[in-house]
Amino acid sequence: MTRSLSAPSFLRRGLVAIGAALALAPAAFAQAPIVIKFSHVVANDTPKGKAADFFAKRAAELTKGRVKVEVYPNSQLYKDKEEMEALQLGSVQMLAPSLSKFAPLGVKEFEVFDLPFIFDDYNDLHKVTAGPVGAKLLKKLESRGITGLAYWDNGFKVMSANKPLKNVEDYKGLKMRIQSSKVLDAQMRALGALPQVLAFSETYQALQTGVVDGTENPPSNLYTQKMHEVQKYVSVTNHGYLGYAVVVNKKFWDGLPADIRAALTKAMAESTKVANDTAFNDNQDALAKVKASGKTTVYAPTIGERFLLKKALVPVHKQLASRVGDETIQDIYKATGFDPAKL
Repeated sequence: MTRSLSAPSFLRRGLVAIGAALALAPAAFAQAPIVIKFSHVVANDTPKGKAADFFAKRAAELTKGRVKVEVYPNSQLYKDKEEMEALQLGSVQMLAPSLSKFAPLGVKEFEVFDLPFIFDDYNDLHKVTAGPVGAKLLKKLESRGITGLAYWDNGFKVMSANKPLKNVEDYKGLKMRIQSSKVLDAQMRALGALPQVLAFSETYQALQTGVVDGTENPPSNLYTQKMHEVQKYVSVTNHGYLGYAVVVNKKFWDGLPADIRAALTKAMAESTKVANDTAFNDNQDALAKVKASGKTTVYAPTIGERFLLKKALVPVHKQLASRVGDETIQDIYKATGFDPAKL
């Protein structure tokens, strides 16, 4: 016959169990990591993808496991047009969208990065993105509930078409694909070309079928999307820049312990170097592969040809100043030492 527990004995044992559970609860709670969902729209093997994965690794190491970054590539969580709203709502904590994505939020100053020849090279670019001008731009996102952490490079763009592009006159009348941007529209019109807004995913077929005659892209985009197979000529103009800003939900970021924020800031600085180095190397490698394919003639403009191209395109800065913000343009001129009057 089973002997039943007396009420006092039962209560005593129950209280002991509850006490033990309560004693363990703080330890269990302390061990639960802070989760950061990092969503992006490209593949893992891209510069952005590699840098995001590196950030996840370093964040775990530098916080000794107190932070777990979950990376969701290839629009697994949100597509291009959805991710910014998801960040503002707190559905994800971190993104790395292209800089053009901030204009629809009302921060049109970010369109300054689309201006042709606003940066002559990576040295000029990084004086801005790693300096006070870049920080000032990121600060403008805070009123939208977003904190900017860093800029990651994609690279400088080349021009492509089915005819040689050596002189300004060579662009006249060409239907050139662009992403949706008032700045890029003005850029192509300044060359006498006809800008055509097309989704990136539709560009290869449009080039193949002659819907458009040419386009602009960093070499890595040109090569990985096989655009060089349907473009006979590439001109290494390096006229414009494509990049990203790594951003985080402001409320989430501000709510983190100070030591965690410091560790994540360090991890981000290291990841930025990975992103930028990878982008530079991937673009060099892609250009070499385009040359080696034998399907496309790669042309490097002479100093004189590039100067004339620059002279034709820099007036777009003044033309778009009322949209982008003359103060922002002047800040960049001052940071890089560029004087348009010398053209």
